[in-house]
Amino acid sequence: MKHKTIDAWTGRLFVLPSFLLILVFSIIPIVLTVLLSFTKYNMIQQPEWIGLRNYGYLLSDPFVAASVKNTLLFTLLVVPLQTVLALLIAEVLHAKFQGRFSRFVRGSLFVPVISSTILIGTVWSILLMTDGGMVNTLLDGLSIPKVNWLGTTQTALVSVALITVWKNIGYFLVLYYAGILNIPASLYEAANVDGASAWYRFWHITVPLLRPITVLVVTLGTIWAFQVFDLVYTMTGGGPGRSTVTLVLTIYRSAFKDLSMGYASAIAVLFLCLIMVITMLQRLLFGRDKEAQL
Repeated sequence: MKHKTIDAWTGRLFVLPSFLLILVFSIIPIVLTVLLSFTKYNMIQQPEWIGLRNYGYLLSDPFVAASVKNTLLFTLLVVPLQTVLALLIAEVLHAKFQGRFSRFVRGSLFVPVISSTILIGTVWSILLMTDGGMVNTLLDGLSIPKVNWLGTTQTALVSVALITVWKNIGYFLVLYYAGILNIPASLYEAANVDGASAWYRFWHITVPLLRPITVLVVTLGTIWAFQVFDLVYTMTGGGPGRSTVTLVLTIYRSAFKDLSMGYASAIAVLFLCLIMVITMLQRLLFGRDKEAQL
C-alpha cells in the first residue's frame, strides 16, 4: 500500500505542471469571461453588474447575427473543401508520384502553413486587386471580365475561404499522406488480385482506414475556421458591409475598439456555446458512422 501511495503521488506531481497551465490559461479565463459577461466594463473603471443586459442586446445586434452567419458559412466552405482536397492530393502523390517530386509538392504546400497569416493576407490582397492585380490581369488576358474579389458581398467571403484552404491544405495533406503510408500494402495487393479498380481500392480500403485521421482533420479544421481573424482583418476588415465579419472579429472590435469588455465577453460566451454544440454534433455524427461500421 505504501508503494502504491508513493506511485500515486509521483503521478500527481508529474501531472501538476500541466494542470496548473490549463488552470491558469484556460479554466480561470473562461470563468472570468463568464462573470464579466454580466457586467458593464470598459477596462478603466470598475466592472458594474448589469445582469443579462449584455445578452439581451446581443440577441438584437445585427453585427452579432451577421458574424454568426458568416462564421458558420465560412466553416461550411472551408472544412469540407480542404478535407477532400488534402485526401485526394495525398492519394495521388502516393499512387502516382514518389521520390523527389512528391517531397517537393508536400514541401511547397506546407510553406503557407508556416508563413505569417498577416503576410499572406497582404500578398493576396495585392494579387486580388481589381485594377493591376495579377489574378484580374490573367483574366483580362483570357478575355474574361474583371472581378472585384474583395469588394463585393458575393465574392469577398468566398475569396477569403479559398485562401484559407490554400493556406491550411499542406498541413492536412501531410497527415493524410502519413496515414496512407501506414496502411498495409498487403490489403492493396489482395484487392489487385481480386481485380479491384483504383477507385474501388481508394473508396473501400483507403478512406475507411483513414477515418481516425479524417476525424482529426475535420475537428482541427472546424476549430481553425471558427477562430479565423487575422486573414479577414488584413484582407477585408469585415467588409464590404458586414459580409465577412466573423465572431472573433466582432469580439475584438467590441473589446478593444468600443472598450466594451463586458459585451465582448458575452459574445465570447456565445462563441464558446457554438463550438460546444458543433463539437457534440461532430461526435454524434462520427459515433454513428462507427456504429454503422461495427
